[in-house]
Amino acid sequence: MRAIYATDLSAASEAAIQNETCLECLGRIGVDTVHLVTVIPSNVHVGMPGLNFSKRRQQGLTRYQNVMENAGFDTETHVVRGTPHRRINGIAEAEKADLTIIGSRGQSPLDNRVIGSTARNLARTTVVPLLVNRIERSTDDPAVLREHLFQRVLYATDFSENAARAFDAFQYLRHATQEATLVHVESPKDETGDEEPSERLTALADTLAQWDIDTEVMVRSGDPAEEILDVETDVTPTTTLIGSRGQSRMRRLLLGSVSEDIVARARGNVYLVPPPRTN
Repeated sequence: MRAIYATDLSAASEAAIQNETCLECLGRIGVDTVHLVTVIPSNVHVGMPGLNFSKRRQQGLTRYQNVMENAGFDTETHVVRGTPHRRINGIAEAEKADLTIIGSRGQSPLDNRVIGSTARNLARTTVVPLLVNRIERSTDDPAVLREHLFQRVLYATDFSENAARAFDAFQYLRHATQEATLVHVESPKDETGDEEPSERLTALADTLAQWDIDTEVMVRSGDPAEEILDVETDVTPTTTLIGSRGQSRMRRLLLGSVSEDIVARARGNVYLVPPPRTN
């Protein structure tokens, strides 16, 4: 598997890249090649006197590259210029990546909906599965909040095609997963079918049991994002796994869907699986 690892060379990014447990988890799910990417924003003037952004960023990536290669990954570096989320998505497509990874600070004590702009924009537009690796908000020496990335997974489903694609990720996540909680949130808009939500969740749990994953199922009622976040607080998964819907031009202006709300407000890591990209 190929991974795009996006970094702004901040202390938060370094905390994730230097964490041996996080890297081991990536290796367990099959990642063997990592493309380290840093983007110089278009509004940064690279020709400013006394500053050489490209050289400094390449030096930072080279340091991270040594860490990755020592951990057993084949690694390439990319220093590019432009709008961060667009360039990251472009490299993900060009390199036929299987996932993109980005570090993001944890909840702010002032506003628990605030996440970094690049992470937020990637949640809206990512072309491959996106792992948001949550970093604590301490200023000086931040650390990853839940370093065993896929050990305990909270999977949220509305039984849609998008959710089913997210569940398929267990085919490789299972190599690092020991426990899973499967949750469905009922709402008045749900269509009633022949099979109860609890039965459908149990069928999914049976699949995970074949892979020796201890599984619990939950059916909740209410606002989907709020209920999923409540479950996350209760069971403290290392990662929440969720599918995202396709993006319209209007939706890209807003951070309003359930999946994007989870990315913004979850306490732990989030693994977001987008729909197939249409040409």
